[in-house]
Amino acid sequence: MSVEHLDVLVIGAGLSGVGAAYHLMKHCPGKRFAILEGRAALGGTWDLFRYPGIRSDSDMFTLGYNFKPWSDPLAIADGSSIRRYIEEAARENGIQEKIRFQHKVLKADWCSERATWTVQVQRGDQAEPILLSCQHLLMCTGYYCYEAGYTPDFKGREQFQGEFIHPQLWPDNFDYSGKRVVVIGSGATAVTLVPALTDKAAHVTMLQRSPSYVLSLPEGDPLSALLRRFLPETWVYRLARTRNVAMQMLFYSLAKACPRLVRKLLLGLAKRQLGADFDMRHFSPRYKPWDERVCVVPNGDLFTVLRAGKASVVTEHIDGFTAKGIRLKTGEELPADVIISATGLQLQLFGGMQVAVDGVPFDAAKSMGYRGIMLRDLPNAAMVLGYTNASWTLKADLSSEYFCRLINHMDASGMRQCTPRDPARQVKDAPFLDLASGYIQRAADKIPSQGDRAPWKLYQNYLLDLALLRYGKVEDDYLEFSSPQVGESAVGSTAV
Repeated sequence: MSVEHLDVLVIGAGLSGVGAAYHLMKHCPGKRFAILEGRAALGGTWDLFRYPGIRSDSDMFTLGYNFKPWSDPLAIADGSSIRRYIEEAARENGIQEKIRFQHKVLKADWCSERATWTVQVQRGDQAEPILLSCQHLLMCTGYYCYEAGYTPDFKGREQFQGEFIHPQLWPDNFDYSGKRVVVIGSGATAVTLVPALTDKAAHVTMLQRSPSYVLSLPEGDPLSALLRRFLPETWVYRLARTRNVAMQMLFYSLAKACPRLVRKLLLGLAKRQLGADFDMRHFSPRYKPWDERVCVVPNGDLFTVLRAGKASVVTEHIDGFTAKGIRLKTGEELPADVIISATGLQLQLFGGMQVAVDGVPFDAAKSMGYRGIMLRDLPNAAMVLGYTNASWTLKADLSSEYFCRLINHMDASGMRQCTPRDPARQVKDAPFLDLASGYIQRAADKIPSQGDRAPWKLYQNYLLDLALLRYGKVEDDYLEFSSPQVGESAVGSTAV
């Protein structure tokens, strides 16, 4: 059977996948590639999540692409605006035509003899999967399972007579008018949902086991709005992007160097928004700032609804569900008509596809990240992930640019296979992500490690990554290049 062969397969048509396609078209214009998207629409996270109030928790000057200015007056944008932005980027750059929707990748198998990936794809409702092959695999699938979020095993859940919802699977046209709503959680999703639901709900309660740091930021950017009157849009975007990157890095560095000072600052800002009589234990985490992500609320909307009495916060452990609500460990019962489990994501690498090298299953948990992009002993493959301490797209753009540089370097040197190696295992393991968040801790046995030195160490530093990934040398002591003698003709391929 003839197998269609492409130079590069991009997996996923979300924020990262569309960005990767742009960089391939710009930096590797001669390469044939396609984007395989399992769903029927592009946008990834920003198409999947449809719960009330869905928005970015990063400013759009840094969450936006480096090649497409964000011109909307809102710096912290809602999900539909972000989805339109991604669609515009795809349409304006001819990327839409490269996307093959309802193409879910089931398995990818690398053959060292042919220096080729063979990819098994479920196409729509067809019974039999199809096969594609490529030389390079660029995985832009994010880090969580799209099928379902994480829901704890709540005791007595089957007794509850109201509606139980996970935000990742929000029902279409769900009406919560006049209902008592309890949102379980204290992360980015919970602090987004609570103020959004107060528009129609009788009352909204945020039930948290432990608090998070919450920071109010302006929804708009008055300075950029002013500069647009005098400067081209591209200049305004670059200036805002540079400023906000610097502010993100400064805030993170200060939090790590002076955690007590930053904690005092964050709690002080929250108390000013909430009022002198508010019980601050609900916003006083036990951990240091940036041990977990700091939650952002635009224009202090969460604090506003709490002050107005439209919402409340309860900090307590759950004993179990009852027919009419939730019973707490204290014995108190929270009445609820609707319970929303904003309890996080299920981490999943490679979009759930099986990955093998020469027929042997590849275990990512036993591997190590190389430059935060490739994985040890996994040839000709990249995994595009964003920052945890800054906007996702900052790192995603750099990762795709670097992989394009690597492809061009291989072509120039006549090499067809590139694999990060550490045969002597001299590099020491460390956790891949330096966060104590529950969704990361639950998946500790599924994700790779990072190393204790460059290029295996994950720095979470945009300026350092900019220097290393965009301008640094491609070759080092850990990248193994080779060129198997068997040509593409042995793959049984056809050109696009």
